[in-house]
Amino acid sequence: MKNSSYIGISLIILIFGIIFIPRIIDRIGGEDIVKSDRLNVQTKKGDPSEVAYIIQYEEKKRVPEFEFINQDGDTITNKDYLGKVYVIEYFFTTCPSICPIMNENLISVQNEIDNEEDFGIVSITIDPKHDTPEVLKEYAKNYGVTNPNWNFLTGDREKIYEMANRGFGIFADEDETVPGGFAHSGLFALIDKEGYVRSRLDKFGNPIIYYRGSVERNKSVVEGEEEPEIDILIEDINKLLQAKWL
Repeated sequence: MKNSSYIGISLIILIFGIIFIPRIIDRIGGEDIVKSDRLNVQTKKGDPSEVAYIIQYEEKKRVPEFEFINQDGDTITNKDYLGKVYVIEYFFTTCPSICPIMNENLISVQNEIDNEEDFGIVSITIDPKHDTPEVLKEYAKNYGVTNPNWNFLTGDREKIYEMANRGFGIFADEDETVPGGFAHSGLFALIDKEGYVRSRLDKFGNPIIYYRGSVERNKSVVEGEEEPEIDILIEDINKLLQAKWL
């Protein structure tokens, strides 16, 4: 009886190998692989979905709702950006350290993605007391901002900090011990046309979440230094712009 059972099991394994293993190999060879990882991201080589959703509490993370005043004195909300791919940053106009690098990088992004009506940038000041619409308008002019969807926003301090620290988890705070009196992360958030936060995956299949904006785009780095991520940000913006299923 035992020998009969072993023979039966062996036949089942043999049949499975003949029927199913070639199909599995064909799927891998055709690069049609579906990943079912903790992010529930489905990817296919060259597919825009390589720019993953960020999953938080089992839901896709949306951009926090916001309503601020731009450099022209107009009210701008997150709803104004529905249907657009855009980048969000936090900065302040008198920043003597990373903000100039961040905004030079964003000018590069603007110039690379020229004439795209569905692309925009949102720059939110963390020093609203100083950065009035008039100050922001002059700042934008000095940097050579031409994209009509690039809004420099100011407004209620508490709402700005709530959005940065709690909504995104991008650090921003007043700090008298640092140059300029404000400390913040030099990160860019990428938002898709439906208002979801998106991110490319690293080599381990995990999202990088936000893009490093405080390193010069063309900087030569030595081992151990942070690498620029502006080129990959531009690549991912273009992927989302070209995605037909959004």
